[in-house]
Amino acid sequence: MDRPNDLDAFWLPFTPNRHFKTAPRVLERAEGMFYFDGSGRQLLDTCSGLWCVNAGHARKPIADAIASAARKLDYAPTFQFAHPEAFRLASAIAQLAPAGLDHVFFVNSGSEACDTALKLARAYFQRAGQGGRFRLIGRARGYHGVGFGGISVGGIGNNRKPYGPLLPGTDDHLPLPYDPATMSFVRGEPEGGEGFADALEDLVSLHGAETIAAVIVEPFSGSAGVFPSPMNYLPRLRAICDRHGILLIFDEVITGFGRLGSAFASDRYGVVPDIITFAKGITNGAVPMGGVIVHDRIRRAFHDDADHVIELFHGNTCSAHPLACAAGLATLALYKNEDLFARALTMERVLQDAVHTLRDAPHVKDIRNVGLAAAIELEPSSGMPGKRGHEVIATAFADEDMVVRVGGDTIALAPALIVTETEIARMTESLRRVLERIG
Repeated sequence: MDRPNDLDAFWLPFTPNRHFKTAPRVLERAEGMFYFDGSGRQLLDTCSGLWCVNAGHARKPIADAIASAARKLDYAPTFQFAHPEAFRLASAIAQLAPAGLDHVFFVNSGSEACDTALKLARAYFQRAGQGGRFRLIGRARGYHGVGFGGISVGGIGNNRKPYGPLLPGTDDHLPLPYDPATMSFVRGEPEGGEGFADALEDLVSLHGAETIAAVIVEPFSGSAGVFPSPMNYLPRLRAICDRHGILLIFDEVITGFGRLGSAFASDRYGVVPDIITFAKGITNGAVPMGGVIVHDRIRRAFHDDADHVIELFHGNTCSAHPLACAAGLATLALYKNEDLFARALTMERVLQDAVHTLRDAPHVKDIRNVGLAAAIELEPSSGMPGKRGHEVIATAFADEDMVVRVGGDTIALAPALIVTETEIARMTESLRRVLERIG
């Protein structure tokens, strides 16, 4: 950079900007499992970018599809117009989704997808003559993006506290389905979990089911630190929602497209939600895109008799953008051609075995894993929560040539589905050295 203030214009998200700009970590190129900085140093990517580069970086079929689309159709509106690739991608996604979830509404991010799902839930009950169903129930430590709907049902304090008051009808949260006394250092999904789901019955008793529109949960809590759903949790939650006519929304922005060894969590757990949100892995992170997959009975509630009537007053300028659709189709083809969802299942056990070797490393408080994702939770420094996690990021980058994702004092590992056993071993061995160095 030529001038000191060259770094000032960009306000980085979720970053201590003043400190970062004293020693910026700048990534200039990527390929496969690696980033490269300006000196050409190779840096192992341990979290698929931000949980999104599921097929590895700079995949040629995706890049070629984007370039071709840019030359052919740079932009097309989807307000009362459309383009062919939008229909093709929607059909391909619907074919991967559980039976009955047949309709795809495109947006541009996971945050927009979650807000869209919440709007659809309320609008559906308005259409069904049950407008009193306005409550939207999230979960403690849940993350559903940064829109006002998402942070309202979300349960991470720092994402909510600066922005209140939040949406009416979102004050109630289910508990995180995690008991540190019985679930610490469990490998994969813990047993049981029914009691955590039964907390929804308490909210029904408190408010009345006739006031509750939807419950939104992540199949595993990603940004909170990889908290898996116990084995009986999601089936019980589905049964309670069915009993009371409440919609169940799965936020699969992280879990969709292979992270759990299948297209969606329904395949792993045998539970079909009413709405699925997706983003990240749909385009391998190459172009922003998100969306919701909606059950047919919900979609049919929005049919109008009059041909000229707009049925849903919602959308974005770049909904189903041609470049994003091209990237999505190429990405889905890559997942299929390389059988990457099955590969994630194979590598899940490798990651599990490797990460649990860190149980005796300095500062480790808990280790959790599910699918091709894991978390190493650290004891925070006395009176300085987040400081130890910040040191992990800086030390791993400077000393171990790794790009590491940390939330608070929890390290998250979510490598691309192409990861090898050697690369997983390197991640955990390097993290052990990092934990031995930090204070």
